[in-house]
Amino acid sequence: MADVTMTVWRGDPSGGAFADYVMPSVEGEVVLDVLHRIQAGPAPDLACRWNCKAGKCGSCSAEINGLPRLMCMTRMDDLPEGEPVVVTPMRTFPIIRDLVTDVSFNYEMARQVPPLAPRAPDAPDGTFRMMQVDVERGQEFRKCIECFMCQDVCHVIRDHEENKAHYAGPRMFIRYMELESHPLDTNDRRELLRQRMGLGLCNITKCCTEVCPEHIKITDNAIIPLKERVVDASYDPVAWLGRKILRRTKRSADAAAADAPAFAAPTPADELTATVTPTVTPGVTASS
Repeated sequence: MADVTMTVWRGDPSGGAFADYVMPSVEGEVVLDVLHRIQAGPAPDLACRWNCKAGKCGSCSAEINGLPRLMCMTRMDDLPEGEPVVVTPMRTFPIIRDLVTDVSFNYEMARQVPPLAPRAPDAPDGTFRMMQVDVERGQEFRKCIECFMCQDVCHVIRDHEENKAHYAGPRMFIRYMELESHPLDTNDRRELLRQRMGLGLCNITKCCTEVCPEHIKITDNAIIPLKERVVDASYDPVAWLGRKILRRTKRSADAAAADAPAFAAPTPADELTATVTPTVTPGVTASS
């Protein structure tokens, strides 16, 4: 069989460069298999993150020929034959080493999501009654494997590092939608989404939906419905009049954020003083 050339980015936060590895082609392999052979041979110090090798843990996310993909699910025979396979780390996140990136930004944003606040039970024994259609609405969002490829491809933070301080990103938006559409939830996160989580920065290009390995319709079923809910709460004159008549108020962003595990989301003052971790672009030396 013909050989295959793997062009892999090697480096750390101080910088790096591409390295070529010519390996024998083996039928039926995926990109991760070839990287494992490189680790077993010419580059035992090559760093890459992986776990299940079944497309369910989301650990082995990388950019293959410029597109965010799971290395364990990208077959070598699906890539252009006779051309080098370029493997780089996810560009949106800071480099740790080689193909491993620091995705802790996503976990910090997850800690700022106010949890489910269930209503009172429907029966004395503590049981709830829900329509099946309401139960099924959130099932799609629970398929997320947290590969963070949707976060990586989102231009709001991919091309604008400064937005990370006040932008939750597509992965977190499906979490918010899962909670907001839950039939038992009584919390109101709309002002939090509008003021602090950067929902308005998304211009629904659907790039996140296109790279999702679980085929979650992030834009159509999560982001757009969230935008509609936020607009209804903030700008619908009928809703405004109803709140006036019934003497009801919207839940503020501060009140919603106080329920989150992180206790408080970033404030405008935090955003001005926040320090941003430098992101290394493959082939370019990092700078602060």
